[in-house]
Amino acid sequence: MSRRVTRRTLLGGAATGAAAALIRFPAPAVAQAKPFKLGLLTVKTGPLAAGGILMEQGVLTYLKEKNFTLGGRKVDFVSADTGGNPAGAKTKAQELIERDQVNVILGPLAAFELYAINAYVIEKKMPTLSLAAADNLTQRTPNPYLLRASATSSQATQPLGHYAAKELKLKHAVTISEDFAFGYEQMGGFQASFQREGGCVVKKLWPPLVTPDYTPYLAQIGDCDVVCQGFAGSNPVRFMKQYATAGLKYPVVAGEAGADDFLLKSFGDEALGLVSAAPYTLDLGTEANQRFVDGMLKNYDAIPGQYAALLYGNCQVLDAGLKAAGGDSSDSEKFMAALKSVSLTDTPRGPIKFDHLNNVIGTIYIRRLGKEGAKYGLKLWNKTIHLRKRQSVLDVAGEGISRPSGLFARLSAADEVLSRICHHPPGLDAPVIKP
Repeated sequence: MSRRVTRRTLLGGAATGAAAALIRFPAPAVAQAKPFKLGLLTVKTGPLAAGGILMEQGVLTYLKEKNFTLGGRKVDFVSADTGGNPAGAKTKAQELIERDQVNVILGPLAAFELYAINAYVIEKKMPTLSLAAADNLTQRTPNPYLLRASATSSQATQPLGHYAAKELKLKHAVTISEDFAFGYEQMGGFQASFQREGGCVVKKLWPPLVTPDYTPYLAQIGDCDVVCQGFAGSNPVRFMKQYATAGLKYPVVAGEAGADDFLLKSFGDEALGLVSAAPYTLDLGTEANQRFVDGMLKNYDAIPGQYAALLYGNCQVLDAGLKAAGGDSSDSEKFMAALKSVSLTDTPRGPIKFDHLNNVIGTIYIRRLGKEGAKYGLKLWNKTIHLRKRQSVLDVAGEGISRPSGLFARLSAADEVLSRICHHPPGLDAPVIKP
């Protein structure tokens, strides 16, 4: 059950009250006029909570680094817990906009949450910098007030599918991911590029988001040479442990959340050899990434992954855009134009810019999980083995295409498109197990 926490001053160290529905972090007193009100939609309860807490930590790490100022204005930061569900996201978005009168929203976390608030964000002309990876909203049905500096659901799994087919020489895949929008779109991206390169998805499995025991799904895995998992939050750890316990030996590849760096402390040997694709990697040896990691360790004693890194990067974009707008965010259209023009070279993930539909263009890192190079007291490490620079969601297997076939909000749309590009071997149709 959520509770409301009254306004309080943020003292150095980690923010407490992880179950709080709404936490305010007033800016330290500085000689400025009207504060810039920054709202965050995140998740602090349920299976996605670990990532949601890291989102808040990523924002606060940047704000602390900048003494709670963005674009020359002091920041009043409000963090809201959606509970990880569409109704909660809509309620908290309304509170941030109508009650707290925020100037910008960061988040939400989950694709289904962003779909739930999309029409309301447009109605209110609220600039929103999202972590949520809902493909359609920067593709088929773009939202003019949405800027995505993270990645779409399929943006990392598209190059993953290409790599699995062309470099790993894999041919027959089983996909498994949670039964929600992020899962559908991730697996759509993987399937599009994997089958475009001659591979075939022979089965797709969709366990619910909250699934304590994956045994019924693991029993259906077979007749393949690779498993692609797209789990999020803390679910990848439980899946990989149960996968090993079931005695399955097929190699596993994963989307951006399926081997996130913040999970390295929780994985064991069952995850060795896991190949993943992500827009951020802890092993990126740049000054910007080291500064971010050092900040997370100092403030929270936390090994960060993409949830924190991408929100830190969102704050960098917001800071640069607000500076370009002269600190003025009062006109939503002009402010969005300033944000869309931002091009950065020093984010934790590397250089980024935006395409004409407000989606990020940046490097996707393909990593292999092992023990070599482990740092920060970790025993396991994601080591980058391949790069896809300037990866746009419109690229499938490195080719520009007129129809964005990796962008699927629903499975029926995915299968309709993919039926034209997949050459199924006899007896290897790709049944949709659920829904």
